[in-house]
Amino acid sequence: MTYRAHLKATMVLGLPLIGSLLAQVAVGVTDTVMVGWYGVTELAAVALASSIYFVFFIVGSGFAMAVMPMAAAAEGEGDRLQVRRYVRMGLWITVFFCAALMPVLWNFGALLRAMGQTPEIADLAQDYMRIAQWGIFPAMLIMVLKSYLSALERPAWILWGTVLGAIGNGLFNYAFIFGNWYAPELGIQGAAVASVLTASLTFAVLAIYSQWQPDLKDYAIFSRIWRSDWPAFFEVFRVGWPIGATMLAEVGLFSASAVMMGWIGTDELATHGIVLQIASLAFMIYLGLANVATIRVGRAMGRGDLSGIWRASITVTVLQVATAAIVIAAFLLVPEGLTGLFLDADNPKSGDIIAYGVGLLMVAAAFQIVDGLQVIALSVLRGLKDTRVPMICAVFSYWVVGVPASYVLGFNYGFGGHGIWSGLVIGLALAAITLGWRFVIVMRRLTNEI
Repeated sequence: MTYRAHLKATMVLGLPLIGSLLAQVAVGVTDTVMVGWYGVTELAAVALASSIYFVFFIVGSGFAMAVMPMAAAAEGEGDRLQVRRYVRMGLWITVFFCAALMPVLWNFGALLRAMGQTPEIADLAQDYMRIAQWGIFPAMLIMVLKSYLSALERPAWILWGTVLGAIGNGLFNYAFIFGNWYAPELGIQGAAVASVLTASLTFAVLAIYSQWQPDLKDYAIFSRIWRSDWPAFFEVFRVGWPIGATMLAEVGLFSASAVMMGWIGTDELATHGIVLQIASLAFMIYLGLANVATIRVGRAMGRGDLSGIWRASITVTVLQVATAAIVIAAFLLVPEGLTGLFLDADNPKSGDIIAYGVGLLMVAAAFQIVDGLQVIALSVLRGLKDTRVPMICAVFSYWVVGVPASYVLGFNYGFGGHGIWSGLVIGLALAAITLGWRFVIVMRRLTNEI
């Protein structure tokens, strides 16, 4: 394929995936906006709870993400039976993981107090989590189905299912947070109810499509779902756990920053949650392109097409850099407008939070290109089924360098929240460099083998 053909294929697959990811993060943005309208203390609690909850969620997502390159490679080889084996065992692993996680989430308040959070924030976050935790089952199963449908290059229903869930989430939030349409006013717990209902609705849409769409019936992923397939189970586990650990290292970096922001103050933590949601919207575009890289590289790997691997990787990287340039411009040109969307203008604290958020957005602009490059490199390597060394690169970059840098700049040097976010820049930049070098090494090895 020419670069023009790769660009077209990337856009056809990538735009629906990006749209679905933006719709997915819109759920979190909607929660942040509506809870922010309800109260700043509640916003701080949801920001902290969501950050730490996402750490647990992302670890389990590693197994779901493993399904994508494995199913893509099997599809590239024309082996539908193997696709079904990987998907079903991916569903099994995620259910086991969610069940094991439930006791931890139920005692979420004690975990936050151990991290040095105030009793008020810890209690509110626990109230939220004891409801929201029930949504982790459908949410994790959604990730497996998304990997499956993406590997088959069928992104349209991923988009529509996620968009439907995002719309439902807004309606559920409006009803249960504020007590509209005869619903009870549940405040922060209403946001949790909305999240559970949203995940359940989205899973139902994707499951129905996967089961009854005529072209997918031959895969029969739910047929005799109760039957074990231990070779496929452990193969998915082997590829998936380093992916989960890698994603944990990055997401944990941001969650650690949320904990440190909580040490500074409630308003600073609330501002952190707002800016992180804005940055997450941009990251979803990079992640959508990265998923395309995993799929197209995985299929090329299944065919033994070295040129296809190179061209798919380069095409996605160029698109990511161009996208990051646009995002940087938006962060620098309209920071007040972006931050102000999340706050009630009548709130007396809005002015201070917006001013603080503008400074954080300036720092966020600094890591857009490297953040996109590191996730592209990770995803290309996943397509090549190289997951363990990238995990080591990520853990070193984020936790040996990034988190200590955040602490030192934020507290030892007195830069506060801006110093904490500067540590994120350092960790992400190092990850982009080390993962890019790993890609070069792997491609040299493949050149000699193929």
